[in-house]
Amino acid sequence: MTDLSGRVRADPAEPPVRVTTVTTLPDRRLLLVHAHPDDESIGTGSTMAHYAAAGAHVTLVTCTLGEEGEIHVPELAGLAAAEADQLGGYRIAELATACAELGVTDHRFLGGAGRYRDSGMMGLSTNEHPRAFWGADLDEAAGHLLEIIREVRPQVMITYDGNGFYGHPDHIQAHRVAMRAAELAAVEGLAPAKTYWTAMPRSVLEAGMTHFAEASDNPFAGIADATELPFCTPDEEIAARIDATEQHAAKEAAMRAHATQIPATSWLYSIAGNFGAEFMGVEYFTLAVGKKGPGAGPHGWESDLFAGLDVDGAPPRAPVTSAGHR
Repeated sequence: MTDLSGRVRADPAEPPVRVTTVTTLPDRRLLLVHAHPDDESIGTGSTMAHYAAAGAHVTLVTCTLGEEGEIHVPELAGLAAAEADQLGGYRIAELATACAELGVTDHRFLGGAGRYRDSGMMGLSTNEHPRAFWGADLDEAAGHLLEIIREVRPQVMITYDGNGFYGHPDHIQAHRVAMRAAELAAVEGLAPAKTYWTAMPRSVLEAGMTHFAEASDNPFAGIADATELPFCTPDEEIAARIDATEQHAAKEAAMRAHATQIPATSWLYSIAGNFGAEFMGVEYFTLAVGKKGPGAGPHGWESDLFAGLDVDGAPPRAPVTSAGHR
C-alpha cells in the first residue's frame, strides 16, 4: 500500500520504503538563475528558446516574485506592494505565459514560490523586509539551488556578474547564490562545467547609442560614453555570442507576457521594430568558470554555450526522487 507521502509500505506495520524514480534527461542541460519574473525574457529569452527548441533541457530558477515592481497597466495598479500587495501572485501567471512562449517547461522559484521577496532598488526600506532576498542567508538560499543542481545536473549555468548586471540588490544576490551553489556542488562533483554571466559588448551599446541619439525615447539619454553604463563589457572580454535570431519572435512574445512590467510603448519594442531579429535574437555572455570552447571572429566568440564540452551522446545521470530522500 502507499501512504499519503507516496511511500510504499509492504506491511502497514513496517517502516515506509523510500521509492526513487530515475528520469533520463537530454544530453544538454542548461540552468539559468534570474532574480525576478521578466529578467529571463529580457536578458536571455532568445538563448532559452534556442536551446529548448534544439532539445536541450532548460531549467529556469527565479529567486523572487517581483513584488516591488512598477505596474504599467493602470487597471492593475491596485496590485502594487503599497496597495493590495498582490503583484507577486499576478507575475507568477505572467512568467508561466512567458516560459510557454519560450518553450521552457522546467521552471522553479528558489525555495518555492514566495520564499524570498523582491528587495526593491538598492537603499530602499524594502531591502529590510524579513523575506527580502537581499537579506537571505547565503548558504540556505544556495542550498535550495544545490537541490536543483543535484536533480538536473546542468553542464552550463547562466546568471549575472558580481554587480548583478546593473546593481539591483536581488540581481547581486542571485549572482552570489548561484556561485555559492556551484561551489557546494563542486564538492560533490556536480558543479556545472561552465558558468556564464550575462553581458553587453561595448560595440553593441555604442551602436544602440548612435541609433537612439535623436529619438524622443532615447534610453541612453545623458550618457556620453558607453563605458558609463554598468553593464558595458569590452568586446575582448565577451566569451560567447548566441545567435538565436530564429527565436526573436518568441523572445518578443515572452516579453509582452510581462505586461505589468514592460509597457507596450517601451523602447525595447521600438528598437525591435527597427532591428527585429538582430536585436531580439542575439545575446552575449562572459565566461566566469570553465574552459572556453572553439570560437570565431577577432575575439574568438563561442557560438554555442556547450562548446568544448563532451556532452552529445553521453548518458546523463540525473536521478529524480519522487518521494523520500535521494
